[in-house]
Amino acid sequence: MADKQIEAVRRLIAHLAQVLEADLWVRLWNGERLPLGSHVTSGLGLIIRSPASITRLIRRPRFNTIIELLTAGDIDIEGGTLIDIAHKRGEMRTKGLFKRIDKILAAKALWPFVFGPAAASDTLAHQGERQTSVAQGRDDKALVQFHYDISNEFYALFLDPDMLYTCAYFSRWDASLEEAQKAKLDMICRKLRLQPGERMLDIGSGWGGLICHAAQNYGVKAHGVTLAQEQFVFAKAKIARLGLQDRVTVELKDYRHVEDWGAFDKISSIGMFEHVGIDNHDAYFTQMHRLLRPRGLYLHHAIARPAKRDMKRFRRQRAEYKALTTYIFPGGELDTVGMSINGLERHGFEVHDVEGWREHYQRTTQHWTERLYADREKAAAENAIVAALSRRLFAGF
Repeated sequence: MADKQIEAVRRLIAHLAQVLEADLWVRLWNGERLPLGSHVTSGLGLIIRSPASITRLIRRPRFNTIIELLTAGDIDIEGGTLIDIAHKRGEMRTKGLFKRIDKILAAKALWPFVFGPAAASDTLAHQGERQTSVAQGRDDKALVQFHYDISNEFYALFLDPDMLYTCAYFSRWDASLEEAQKAKLDMICRKLRLQPGERMLDIGSGWGGLICHAAQNYGVKAHGVTLAQEQFVFAKAKIARLGLQDRVTVELKDYRHVEDWGAFDKISSIGMFEHVGIDNHDAYFTQMHRLLRPRGLYLHHAIARPAKRDMKRFRRQRAEYKALTTYIFPGGELDTVGMSINGLERHGFEVHDVEGWREHYQRTTQHWTERLYADREKAAAENAIVAALSRRLFAGF
């Protein structure tokens, strides 16, 4: 059986090499290295550790299966990272790929693997309920804590000293992450036109970076709410350490349960809206409008996606999107810039300013990735998911 499996996978990879013309190679469990194109010059490749990996992919042909095989080490990357392989995708002949694959050849090649033992199926995915609507029992606290309550020590490995886990603002592209995050805080405060004595609310206040900065530098009385226990503990300690107890407060509370209607001069929502879910947008904007005093200012900062022809297509999750909401941000859902503006206007807001920071976020995540990789051993000690990812996805970074 072993010889038949090797011969079968040779035939399949040779066929895929003709179809894809990728500058990659594949190393089999017997050490044999096979090109995935006719002119492979890259040292970048995939390692298949055992035939059981192929068996598991046949039985569960999903992107999530590939992720779990990677984190378990059943499939590995040599000569680079998963990010490097993603960059190679643009060079491959992927258009119309399924139509160009010889289905009969592929079926014959995969047949010897169908009835064999599959690789272990341990998963690092979120295992709880992930309803889209609060009315259906969506538990935002559980969804948020899955990601944010790993440990404050883990996030400190790659975030700036203020522990800002949102897009930085680069006034120049060679600025440090610390400089860019400070610039972001000042940009937010200036856009909100903060004045001494005003009452400010930060929805999803994280580790307290913005509320402390606004109080210290703009003289406001700032209040933050978060659903992450670890963030709440950190923010409380920071407020005390800075001696800001008379000007800054924070609560472990859902935004829906803030009852100070009309009490806030300014409200910020920075990188929190992605966790709300499209089915809950109306309730969210209604609550923001209730909390803000007449003619107050609300700053809405969120990641957006390009619009599709209709909502059915827009809400259809591609494999990589589904993986993101399975392993990292369960319950997360992005909208479009137009959808946010529409939602704001339908709920009584007048939109004065719209700005895109896509390039700034790309630069921010690059800094985070480099820092996390530099401290990958400490990160692995803090979190099992990171332990697996740092060993496999960043191999040879």
